[in-house]
Amino acid sequence: MRYNQWHKSTNFLTPTLYTQELSEYTESLTYDLLPSDVAERAKMIILHILGAAIAAKDTDVVKKSIKMACQANGGQGGDVTVWGSGIKLSAVNAALVLGTMADALRWEDCSWTGYPGASVVPCAWIAAEERHKSGKELIAAVVAGYEAYQRIAMAIQPSKKHWDANGWGSTSWQIFASVIPIAKLYGLDARKINQSLGLACESSTLSASYSETTMSDFGHYEYGYRARDGVLIAQSAEYGVHNCRDVFDEGRCYTNRICPEGNNPETGGADLSWLTRGLGKDYLILQTMLRRWPGDEWSQGVLELVADIAKAHHISAESIESIIIDPATANRMYVPEEGYISAMQAQLSMPFMVASSIIDPVPGPQWYSPDRLKDPQILSLAKRVQKGDSPELLQSDAFEALRQGSYPSKTVTVMTTTKETYTGRTGQPLGHSSHMTDWEGLRTLFCTQLSSSFTPEKANKLFDAIKALEDYDDISVLSGLLISG
Repeated sequence: MRYNQWHKSTNFLTPTLYTQELSEYTESLTYDLLPSDVAERAKMIILHILGAAIAAKDTDVVKKSIKMACQANGGQGGDVTVWGSGIKLSAVNAALVLGTMADALRWEDCSWTGYPGASVVPCAWIAAEERHKSGKELIAAVVAGYEAYQRIAMAIQPSKKHWDANGWGSTSWQIFASVIPIAKLYGLDARKINQSLGLACESSTLSASYSETTMSDFGHYEYGYRARDGVLIAQSAEYGVHNCRDVFDEGRCYTNRICPEGNNPETGGADLSWLTRGLGKDYLILQTMLRRWPGDEWSQGVLELVADIAKAHHISAESIESIIIDPATANRMYVPEEGYISAMQAQLSMPFMVASSIIDPVPGPQWYSPDRLKDPQILSLAKRVQKGDSPELLQSDAFEALRQGSYPSKTVTVMTTTKETYTGRTGQPLGHSSHMTDWEGLRTLFCTQLSSSFTPEKANKLFDAIKALEDYDDISVLSGLLISG
């Protein structure tokens, strides 16, 4: 039964049913209810996350996560395939690896609430492979994960004032992107999904971004930890717990604790109207941006424009005197004199990404290898990438532009050593929801992502299988296609 001790006057029941409505939506959503464009977008996102994760398989952070997971697993063995390697682990230990992989290159998708695909897709795949679910069930779980997660995250978004003063904590609410698709694919009913959301609130971290503050690669592990916790939470609800329901209907339990200064026009706290706003009608998954380049989302338009200018005018790294970006994005223009201390720091540096794209135009994991972080040629060019005179763009404003269906526009001026000047203005980058790539464009990107470890034939075979995901009654039969070669 429902029970909340703070509501004696209403027979211990919370006054609203937001959590139950989200839970019922998650349980009842099926593939047959999805508009065709929503199902197609879900498959594109699955492909994009698979590509981003497999591209990262040989990075140091992923190798370490595999060691930790194998140790926790008591060696290899289990029902879930570690993408790219063929190692089999239990669901909970595979989650640590796959969640970490999905964010390791910061090549996953992006929304105005963070990076949902880094948790939704690995967690949905883990549960589907473990429980032998169909492609249609996997697609429905991915969509349910996006729709519920996005609304929960929007409800607890901090106000601009609070964000600018205290930072942002996207990995805090990332827990919901992990637990929702697993709970659905485990076949939990609405009551147990409701409980899973309550347990997720209890397991949510403080709203902090200390990994980014310190430029620590631990930020990538956070997605692995959230994925691991998502498995454990869904299993706890499956095996049975008492109550812990209706958590979003009592602000003192979670919403106003994680969001003391939010966007509710009346209370100044969490805006709970977001929890069910347009649910089942307005598909927020369609507003996701797929990154063409590994690294910071606010560098995507700049990299696209710089690449076009360099190609059109045959500009090399040596011939560049300066590249001016106006306005620059706050905290994204640093170039350490001694080189970058971590892949995370380089991934969040627009000058590093611009320099890498010119010197090595084919993006991949090599951009963030240890030797590249201190490469003299890259550092030399990165120092010539400078900010313009306009006030810097704050992160909160950049994400708000994305929420409004736009993207921060910047003027890019490239000056050569012979004093030739080329200027352009960034638009919506390819992969933005208003400028989404087509299937063939996605195939090209996917094969690029897998090029360091998959043959073109095998990469295309995996691509075709995911594109036809509805045809599979048991997605575990695809596990062999996830092994490099």
